[in-house]
Amino acid sequence: MKILVVEDERKIASFVQKGLKEFGFVPDVIGRGDDALEAIVDNSYDAIVLDIMLPGRDGLSVLRALRERSNAVPVLILTARGEISEKVEGLDLGADDYLAKPFAIEELAARLRALIRRRSGDDLVRYRIGDLTLDVATRIAHRAQRRIDLTGREFSLLECLIRAPGRVFTRTQLCQHVWEYQFDAGTNLVDVYVQRLRRKVDDGEPTKLIQTVRGVGYRIGDPA
Repeated sequence: MKILVVEDERKIASFVQKGLKEFGFVPDVIGRGDDALEAIVDNSYDAIVLDIMLPGRDGLSVLRALRERSNAVPVLILTARGEISEKVEGLDLGADDYLAKPFAIEELAARLRALIRRRSGDDLVRYRIGDLTLDVATRIAHRAQRRIDLTGREFSLLECLIRAPGRVFTRTQLCQHVWEYQFDAGTNLVDVYVQRLRRKVDDGEPTKLIQTVRGVGYRIGDPA
């Protein structure tokens, strides 16, 4: 699940980014409201964590602009403790939830999962291709009736592929999506993880879903 965190306080932003990664989210962090609005227009996010006090456009201005453009992405606003007026104004502008600082990362993660389930519907956070299903909310994968035990990185890799069936991802793109750093041509990290994932998903199955596109990268698709 791809999350945009809009927070200008570096310690808080780092805390949220690190914590959400541990809970299986893929967080981008931006510190200015105007930059955040551009990023939301240019990217597809499952939810947004939006601080109200920001340089440039403040959080409420960003939220207002989103809703005026009919962008319905779930938004959780971060407020100062005890600031009832901020909570009320944010909810009136179309925020889906709020959380007062300071907060536990476990609660933030749980609230984000709930927002995404409510907005998307249970079926839309469960990806399927052939007899393979991936439930993003529970982080469980099945091939037919067989449960597939995945590490955090393997799950993120499979999620990246299954969100865009048939799309070929280069090794550089997979590095950016799953590991969030630039691809080093001297490493076979992506290939190693794809092979691990392939053994868990495809070994013993008549239909091989994870496919290599020679000279380009990898994709997931049902040959049928």
